[in-house]
Amino acid sequence: MSQESAAESQMDLANLYREDTYTDRKLGVIRCMTPVTSEGLVDASRAVQYLGQAEIMTSMGPVPINFEIEAKTLAEAVQGFADAAQKGIERTMQQMQEMRRQQASQLVVAPAGMAGIKEGPRGGGKIQIP
Repeated sequence: MSQESAAESQMDLANLYREDTYTDRKLGVIRCMTPVTSEGLVDASRAVQYLGQAEIMTSMGPVPINFEIEAKTLAEAVQGFADAAQKGIERTMQQMQEMRRQQASQLVVAPAGMAGIKEGPRGGGKIQIP
């Protein structure tokens, strides 16, 4: 490992979190990210973060969905899970549609020398209409 990649893979002592996982074993998982100091003590100067995880079934199998839950307590996170999950699903579906649109809009360039294609001065093919 080079020195540059070793420096990039160092953990940030000022940005450490303790992770606790909660689940109802039906709908999904809530990860409670509690900020801690480098000594492992709770860092009260930073807010606790709640992250949700769920899965949606697609024709290609299950797709994991990760999303933030705006909450100050675990109880608020549990109450807000469904709404945050729905927003996460909608965002993921939009991203998938955008990826499909980008795939569909890619240009296909015919290789030079195909029938009906004439080479131009710069080597680019031009369609020749008889």
